[in-house]
Amino acid sequence: MNLYKHVSNAINEKLGTSVNLEVPRNRDFGDFSTNAAMVMAKSAGKNPRELAAEILPKITELDFVADASIAGPGFINIKLKDEFIWESACAPQSPKSDTPMTIDLDYGAYNVAKSLHIGHLRTSIVGDTFNRIAKLLGHKTYSWNHIGDWGKPMALIIAWIERLHPELPYFSDNFDPATPVDFEINPTELNAYYPAASTFAKENPDFQAHAQDIKAKFQNGHPGYFALYEKFLKISMKMMQETVSRLNILPFDYDLGERNAAKYLDKVEKILRAKDLISESDGAQVIVVKREDDNKPMPPYMWTDSRGADTYDSTDLAAVYCRKMTDNPDKIIYFTDLRQSLHFEQLFRASQISEIFDYNNLEHIGYGTINGRDGKPFKTRDGNAAGLDDIIDAVNIAVRERVSESGKTLDEGTIRAIALAAVKFNDLMHDVRSDYIFDPASVTSFEGRTGPYILYTAVRLNSVLKRATMTASPTYMPMNADERNLLISVLDFERTVINAFENRATDMIANYAYDLCQLINTFYHNCPILREDTPSDIRAGRLHIVNVAHDTLLKTIDLMGLIVPSEM
Repeated sequence: MNLYKHVSNAINEKLGTSVNLEVPRNRDFGDFSTNAAMVMAKSAGKNPRELAAEILPKITELDFVADASIAGPGFINIKLKDEFIWESACAPQSPKSDTPMTIDLDYGAYNVAKSLHIGHLRTSIVGDTFNRIAKLLGHKTYSWNHIGDWGKPMALIIAWIERLHPELPYFSDNFDPATPVDFEINPTELNAYYPAASTFAKENPDFQAHAQDIKAKFQNGHPGYFALYEKFLKISMKMMQETVSRLNILPFDYDLGERNAAKYLDKVEKILRAKDLISESDGAQVIVVKREDDNKPMPPYMWTDSRGADTYDSTDLAAVYCRKMTDNPDKIIYFTDLRQSLHFEQLFRASQISEIFDYNNLEHIGYGTINGRDGKPFKTRDGNAAGLDDIIDAVNIAVRERVSESGKTLDEGTIRAIALAAVKFNDLMHDVRSDYIFDPASVTSFEGRTGPYILYTAVRLNSVLKRATMTASPTYMPMNADERNLLISVLDFERTVINAFENRATDMIANYAYDLCQLINTFYHNCPILREDTPSDIRAGRLHIVNVAHDTLLKTIDLMGLIVPSEM
């Protein structure tokens, strides 16, 4: 049950109006409060407290209300009946959207022949959790890993391999794809190619120009370049999967990027030219997306560069067309760095004026940066820019050190589960749009607002349930404040999930998990469950509360893509 929605709808129906329902920070004042009297007072021509006194009896008539009282200038505090809370918590928690949609989610966006880096951490984690939230609510989702596999980086890598191995036949314009070539690339070498080629190109204009020529020929189907590309693409995709699997994210529905989108370029260009949207600018083909009411610079959207090659812009617009033709989604949502906001505004405008996709159903969720304790972009211990594997490794090391210091012995699977929770929860608990500090030592703490604390709470509940026997759900029992507060929090799960989706705010899930765990642990310490002096009826009731809280916590943990170990 969505407790908030149930109570709000009942009050609005009773009063014949639509007012907000608030959740007080201090539940001693009530489980909910409403400003109904303050909203209605002006039209009724009455003092808010006077009107509140008239409204109060109507609210207390509702069968789930135990008490209602007036506070301040006219707020009404509402306390629910314990029996209603108990019975509501017995019902399965199954949040569903009233308007299920088909949604394309673009996250990941990994680059071929490059190691995944720190910027891929947030897009992967936030995108995956949002995908899980949408699925739970009944939306049909398609996740897209829009890989960078078509532009200048591919040309630089091919040019670098040519510089290292000019004897290879791939570089001949007469290359026969059926020709066997004795040439292997190991992952370490592949990782080094692009940084080396990029640095060399900045200092050598001839090499830079040659790479540009390779890009045009590659995109036009040069057989040798394409055969070499296929070789390192296979290696790169395997490397991506190995890294991504460490984050326990759901498999992508599509690992298709710029190369796939390029197949639709001709069709999109026909649409653009039919609407006379392409114009020339310094030898490039562009789409003007600036509006008369713009008060900020809005550069044109580049369709092809001055050499006639496809661009990042053109393949992104073609990708929108591809998704329209493939999935026909109601919405397309992108998860990338905030610094790409301008690009996506241009893309959305180009989609709108070309009538390829409605501007209002395209969204960009931009994320902030991950910084070290010094407030600067996070780097590894040796001072290099952090790769995604570097971050995961650093947290695994921190977990091992912390476990060793505590005198415990945990297997590698448990260490990995704790490290996974530390990395993902620390990312998810922050507003996706904000920057945050990343410190392996602090995120691995077993106390406080951390992933290990969430797992520890789940392990604790697992332990209680393993040691207990319960044959059936008990009937209602009178509850103390700790039992009651925990069940009310459980009943806030559906509202939290719906709000997290509607506000595109995955931090709501992480912070709900933490608040729930705090209430679980307070309940655990103050309400003996399996102790011998606990009466059997109280034990049965508390075990039922454990079961309900355990089920809700596991659902929340699953939304974050965490793994609960058997012990900690």
